[in-house]
Amino acid sequence: MSEEEKQAIIDFMKSKKGKTKHYFNELCKAVPHMKMRAAKKVINEMVNDGQLKYWSSGSTTLYLLPEHADVSKEEEGMN
Repeated sequence: MSEEEKQAIIDFMKSKKGKTKHYFNELCKAVPHMKMRAAKKVINEMVNDGQLKYWSSGSTTLYLLPEHADVSKEEEGMN
């Protein structure tokens, strides 16, 4: 689990303008050479390190960068 893979995931997320939350399958596209299980370990490590955050609607889990963690305005529009 190298820093290059973690940086590739962060760069992928930052390149998606206007989109703050990403599905796990989307993040796997940032590291296509990795198997999904290995990518999941990297992503979970990033969450544990504070480089990514979880967001859950109850049935769906998405990932976002910490600077986009304030999604209260988005959630107000959902109610």
